[in-house]
Amino acid sequence: MIKLQQLIGLPVVDLHTGGQVGKAKDAWFDEHWTMQGIVVESARRLAPKDRIVPWSKVASCGEDAILIDGGDAVVPKDKSAAGRGFQTGQPKLRDLPVITVQGAQLGRVSDVYFEPIQGTQIVGYELTDGFISDLLEGRKWLRTPEESDAVLLGEDAIIVPACCEAQLLPVAPSDSDIGRNER
Repeated sequence: MIKLQQLIGLPVVDLHTGGQVGKAKDAWFDEHWTMQGIVVESARRLAPKDRIVPWSKVASCGEDAILIDGGDAVVPKDKSAAGRGFQTGQPKLRDLPVITVQGAQLGRVSDVYFEPIQGTQIVGYELTDGFISDLLEGRKWLRTPEESDAVLLGEDAIIVPACCEAQLLPVAPSDSDIGRNER
């Protein structure tokens, strides 16, 4: 699995020329919170500040770089299409509370997980209860329920079925160091 925050900050490199087109700044999601692409901060001073690489143009995600299928894969950021992000945008996924339908808050989103080959659907959330709780108890991991209709990804909260509270797992030390995989 890929943790989204492991991708943020990596150089984005053109697979055909070896040139760096920028650094991954964020991920761009559609209205169903399916990842559509990577928001790239330009490596050049005079270029538009933020641009987008559609996920279909990402060739692979390695430990040290994200490789894209040609420099033409980078397109200007369309404000209407790229409103939802992980760290930026309105709404943003990071720090959204995850609440059961019975009103129990399970934590706040600190990271999301993807299967590298299957694409861009979020398969799990890493949840935090705050810095001190993370130190004392550790973060929690919640697999996304298989029925996508059972989860409401709202602007101010993520609502999940009540059974999700029992499905919380501790984030194992090896999970925090999950390697990036090729797509």
